[in-house]
Amino acid sequence: MNDYLVKAYAFDGTVRLYTAKTTDLVEEARQRHDLWPTSAAALGRLLTTSVIMGAMYKGDQELTIRIEADGPLAGMVATTNTFGEVRGYVGNPHVFLQYNSGKLNVGQAVGNGVIHVTKDLKVRNMFTSSAQIQTGEIAEDFAYYFTASEQIPSAVGLGVLVNEDNTVQASGGFILQVMPGCKPETLDKIEKVLKEIPPMSELIANGSTPEDIVELITKGNFQLLEKLDLNYKCNCHKEKFEKGLISLGVDQLQEIKEEDKKIDVTCQFCNEHYHFDENEIESIINQIKK
Repeated sequence: MNDYLVKAYAFDGTVRLYTAKTTDLVEEARQRHDLWPTSAAALGRLLTTSVIMGAMYKGDQELTIRIEADGPLAGMVATTNTFGEVRGYVGNPHVFLQYNSGKLNVGQAVGNGVIHVTKDLKVRNMFTSSAQIQTGEIAEDFAYYFTASEQIPSAVGLGVLVNEDNTVQASGGFILQVMPGCKPETLDKIEKVLKEIPPMSELIANGSTPEDIVELITKGNFQLLEKLDLNYKCNCHKEKFEKGLISLGVDQLQEIKEEDKKIDVTCQFCNEHYHFDENEIESIINQIKK
């Protein structure tokens, strides 16, 4: 089953619900960044949140989430769009912290800090909103972000299950948002269900689909709106980095050409490597001179 999410209205249109399976894209992130278990769990939760949030927007709008915190992960970044494409990285990919129970200690790995959400709505200015990290476990932090920064009462569930060989066995999550007109008794039902359902990673590992999770949360009172395929996809390419090298200027490029004979750059988001030899550096210098 490929990664995808579904959008649904529930409880007679008074609740908006997004559920997603993200196992493959989180495993790709793990491979690209050589993530250790706690780093994989933390970044996987952020990627899942980000790609679901991206699905809330329209057109060619984009969303970037930065977590600036003092834990050993040294922060995280994820960028997504409305087409189900997401990419991201963690400051320190080699973190492995556990509770005494053996569960991965994402909260300690993240630490204390702030979540920044920047929305590029393709208008004149970008808009950034922020919220304090509550637990570092990501799900609780974004539930607080939605309520405090966007005034949307929300519940967020996230899970990443990592195998003993560090591979990602299961990853997924949901974001539930309360709409105006939602009745108190509906909120009581939701609260009860969310306390009782298994962890997201367990549901995905046992074969539950995003539709199954919607069914589980709503007890069948829902209307599916859309299905969206999800992928880990970076927008980097060699020409993009070439444009960046132009900003170094003729003198610095000439010095690099004479001393190092080459330039090697690596994309933070996907870890792809790009090489520029002497001839290519000279070509960039000539572009600047023209």
